[in-house]
Amino acid sequence: MTTPPTAVHAAPRSGRLARLWRGRAEDAPWVRPAFLGLLAATALLYLWNLSASGYANSFYSAAVQAGGESWKAFFFGSLDAANAITVDKPPAALWPMALSVRLFGLGSWQILVPEVLMGVGTVAVLYAAVRRRFGAGAGLIAGAVLALTPVAALMFRFNNPDALLALLMTVAVYCVLRALEQEAGSARWLVWAGVAFGFAFLAKTLQAFLILPPLALVYGVCAPGGLGRRLGRLALGGLAMLVSAGWWVAVVELWPKSSRPYVGGSQNNSFLELTFGYNGLGRINGNEVGSVGGGRGGAGRVAENMPAGMEPPVRAGGGWGETGIGRMFNDQIGGQISWLLPAALLLLVAGLVVTWRGARTDTARSAFLVWGGSLLMTTAVFSFMAGIFHEYYTVAMAPYVAALVGMGAAVLWEERTRFLASAALAASVAVTAVWGWTLLGRTPDWLPWLRWAVLVAGCAAALGLLLALRVRGADRRFGLAAAGLGLAAGLAGPFAYTLATLADGHQGSIVTAGPSGAATGGRGPGMRGGTPMFVLYGPGPGGQGAGQGQGAGQGAGQGMGQPPGGGQAPGGQGGQAPGGQGGQAPGGQAPGGGPAQLPEGVRPGTVGGLLNGANVGTEAKRKLLAGADDYTWVGAAIGAQNAAGYQLATQKPVMAIGGFNGSDPSPTLAQFKQYVAEGRIHYFIASGGGFGGGFGAGGSSAQITSWVESTFEKTTADGATFYDLTREKQPRENNPYTA
Repeated sequence: MTTPPTAVHAAPRSGRLARLWRGRAEDAPWVRPAFLGLLAATALLYLWNLSASGYANSFYSAAVQAGGESWKAFFFGSLDAANAITVDKPPAALWPMALSVRLFGLGSWQILVPEVLMGVGTVAVLYAAVRRRFGAGAGLIAGAVLALTPVAALMFRFNNPDALLALLMTVAVYCVLRALEQEAGSARWLVWAGVAFGFAFLAKTLQAFLILPPLALVYGVCAPGGLGRRLGRLALGGLAMLVSAGWWVAVVELWPKSSRPYVGGSQNNSFLELTFGYNGLGRINGNEVGSVGGGRGGAGRVAENMPAGMEPPVRAGGGWGETGIGRMFNDQIGGQISWLLPAALLLLVAGLVVTWRGARTDTARSAFLVWGGSLLMTTAVFSFMAGIFHEYYTVAMAPYVAALVGMGAAVLWEERTRFLASAALAASVAVTAVWGWTLLGRTPDWLPWLRWAVLVAGCAAALGLLLALRVRGADRRFGLAAAGLGLAAGLAGPFAYTLATLADGHQGSIVTAGPSGAATGGRGPGMRGGTPMFVLYGPGPGGQGAGQGQGAGQGAGQGMGQPPGGGQAPGGQGGQAPGGQGGQAPGGQAPGGGPAQLPEGVRPGTVGGLLNGANVGTEAKRKLLAGADDYTWVGAAIGAQNAAGYQLATQKPVMAIGGFNGSDPSPTLAQFKQYVAEGRIHYFIASGGGFGGGFGAGGSSAQITSWVESTFEKTTADGATFYDLTREKQPRENNPYTA
């Protein structure tokens, strides 16, 4: 007689939930609830007031809308569902948002919630990476520092590629740290690191590889196993990276150019040229052909485009701000990322001193080398790059800073009975308090009491740590209280900046965190610190005036009028820029017609047409939607941001002539004429032309503009000028573009 097998019953659901809440049996009871609380607080913080930013960066939102309509646009990252031209980045960062839009429809939450989830995921991965070697307390400190970093709170609620990049870089570091722990399974973790790097490349190209050299070097020196095996595993990880990044690149390069969209940002319709030019070495040396800087590094272009009677500013970095070792601490960038950067650097040195005598494979020292090398490499490149640089790029540094603060604090606390360790811990608290006092002093009219509270509390905490850790008989609880006060003082400034960031909406291509004026050293709203000087003064002689320009060869246009943030920008009442009579520069009139108006509570990135989409009125929307199904594109506009506003308003394809800033040679005049002859484009939208004619009278954007103006009837709607491409007028004589 056989005994029937005993039935295996699933664990009660309440038991699984209890284990989820309690965590591992060897953990203290507070560990898992604290971790889950950190994630929940981060999610609630980042979700609060999320819809205030609307479509955030209209450039990427238009591509997300297109990807939600067309799988081909989804794959290539096209700006419109008819696949005229792509964004100037690979499309991986667009894919989560486009899937959300495809599932839930087009809207602010559908676009931005995936970014919030990336932020929560980055905090979780960072916690896991730090906790494995340094304990739950260190992981919680690191996660809190990251979540409250102002630029992180900005970019994990915004639809630029930087959110996905930061997440994947943190995942890559986590995988490398796992590979360093033991020889068994090391190759597998390096393969996963390679996959993370590969998809990070598909988010923001070569920036993903900034930390590859320090990570590869640390693994090659500190990993377990023989040198040959270490190098072999590194090669395997490199192969995984090549495959995970290269499959999409290969498809794009091998796909017939006639049946795919033009690669935005390139000058010859090649993603490889975009990668190694505009998005590659051009960012380092400033020679970005086709960029908003015209490939000339900025400084010379600023001088030649200054309004009459004005002297060009002396700036070591040309048009994108001063470069040098102090760049991350200056008025424009300091409040975004540097609150705990001095402490992170000090704790990096202290952590290496404490762990330096360990074995070659010591995982604590390896962790300091990995996170510290990543921070130093990224900081060095950002500090000295002469090409396009925006304040929000520094979100890539936030996980590295946070990890070093958590790890360093934990190591020094364990070594607190040693004088140098306790002195270094107290010094890091004091330095953070003094630097926070300095940063808060750059906005003296905003919460003036806070800077003094931070200074007093931080210095008191530093003194308390020295007394508690060095005076015999001092209660351990006193030391913990001093440490808690120091942490609160260090996070008070960035937390206040983060709350100010969450309180406002952010729209456009250039956005900054913190209260109004934080990126201008307290000089009030208006032009933000990272804005290139050639945005202020136009694209240069021979270019079409932005906004209300008069066509090719008419000069850069007058100086700006009232900038969106308020205040009088240079040249508001000044003379004309070189090159003759031009139109108003961005800021004088919104692309959709009339004065630039943003939703209440929304802070502009900077000036109008180039840097944010058009505000489309009811009449303009009705005009574009009339007979929309009869056309491939309901309209065409110079510059992607201008086209994006109309596309998001109508949810119909609008061609972005010249890509992001109007300088890409797509479509050519001949191609545009063919589209018009085939009846595929209804309107040419002339107002708010971004940077107009693509930096030169010979640019295809300027040629198309001149041909349209001389050939077709125009009407106005909501202050914007529309040329009906189905209604010709008598061409002007002697116009070379009417032939």
